[in-house]
Amino acid sequence: MSVRVRFAPSPTGFMHVGNARTALFNYLFARHHGGDFVLRIEDTDTERHSEEAVKVIYEALRWMGLDWDEGPDKGGPYGPYRQSERLDIYREFIEKLKEKGLVYECYCTQQELDQMRKEQLERGEPPRYTGKCRHLTEEEKARLRAEGRKPVLRFKVPEDRVIRFKDLVKGEIEINSRQLGGDFVIVRSNGMPVYNFVVVVDDALMKITHVIRGEDHISNTPKQILLYEALGFETPQFAHLPMILGPDRSKLSKRHGSTSVKEFREKGYLPEAFTNFLALLGWYPKDGKEILSLEELIERFDIKDVNSAPAVFDTTKLNWMNQVYIRSYPIDKLTELVIPYLEKAGFDLSAFDRKWLERVVEVSREYFTVLSDAPHYMEVFLKDDFEVEEDAKGFISENPDRLRVIELFYGKLKAFEGELTEEAFKKLVKEVGKELGVKGKNLFMPIRIGLTGKMSGVELPVLAELLGKERVLRRLENSLSKLRG
Repeated sequence: MSVRVRFAPSPTGFMHVGNARTALFNYLFARHHGGDFVLRIEDTDTERHSEEAVKVIYEALRWMGLDWDEGPDKGGPYGPYRQSERLDIYREFIEKLKEKGLVYECYCTQQELDQMRKEQLERGEPPRYTGKCRHLTEEEKARLRAEGRKPVLRFKVPEDRVIRFKDLVKGEIEINSRQLGGDFVIVRSNGMPVYNFVVVVDDALMKITHVIRGEDHISNTPKQILLYEALGFETPQFAHLPMILGPDRSKLSKRHGSTSVKEFREKGYLPEAFTNFLALLGWYPKDGKEILSLEELIERFDIKDVNSAPAVFDTTKLNWMNQVYIRSYPIDKLTELVIPYLEKAGFDLSAFDRKWLERVVEVSREYFTVLSDAPHYMEVFLKDDFEVEEDAKGFISENPDRLRVIELFYGKLKAFEGELTEEAFKKLVKEVGKELGVKGKNLFMPIRIGLTGKMSGVELPVLAELLGKERVLRRLENSLSKLRG
């Protein structure tokens, strides 16, 4: 049997990390088994749906490196792949349930349902629909319609039936039909079929063999199994993924920080690092290796190794992983990704050669946690007109010889002929130290302050070579004018 899985998000504005992990695990499972990964858009919620939100889903999946075999934009043998375009298909199967006598019209108002629930809770009973409308006569239905009531369609839940299924993550699960809350709605009063019904029809007709989704759907599974059976469909295998928790072990939410793929992308997490990290939320490779390419994840992934316990979203680990990827990323690609952050920070890059910029990224990237750190750490290479920090001013004013170090170095550099390499820079600094009889902090710190206005930063010989003689001289002139004043 060929494996077929699907990712079926609702287009509501953003892709949450929980949805992203679900998509990833479906993708890894399909590719590991040489099967198909289907994208289906569940857009029957017309109030919340937007085409922009569909675009967000496409962009998030592609950014993560996930490609689908069938979907709204690609087509396929079991389309259409948008629920809003499948309404005629749903009506056909609703009619089949009516013909079998497995559904009925319910005219109860929301007020009546609320009162029913209230009375049950007061008696200490679990809330459930009583089946009040199961046996309405045609005359009673006509009278209720005359009152302006629009019915929902409810599915008849069999009494005292034990529904069992083997979950590939959670193991054997059984639920008594009495726990399902009574006969459940499959079509709303506006004629729109609900999730539990349409997902069964879609998965069956699209030949989905494995339904891999979040554990919050476990309560839906028994209802869906009843519908599979009622419609004569083969039931797929289920795998319910563990919940993702924040560091405080509560459900991951906005108060824990970023929760959407877009936010992580905008902060400057590399897609390879983000995808690698998500794969380890609830699953861990048997060989213990953590830095894994998408191809390696596909090779190692086994749904049976997914942990049933909740997974904790550890931002510290994500940051570490992102740093690992940044330090090994192809420098031309990394520079391409860094440029928008530099431009957004106001740097005019038109004056800089691309190869030179790549060299700057190369020596700066070890300090990056995310790409949005680039402007802070690269500023020292890009901005010649800077302010001298107060602690640096204080350091220079403590000892007159420290200002003399900058002045002498400036004079020697001005007289120097040739290219300012790392070796040439070191030689000039050594000469200054010898002439003034200074070394260590009293020699190197004043020159650092003269070049950057700061007390710490990148290695000076590297900085000097990348800046070149003319820019180093301009910087020294800039800082000397501020320190002398």
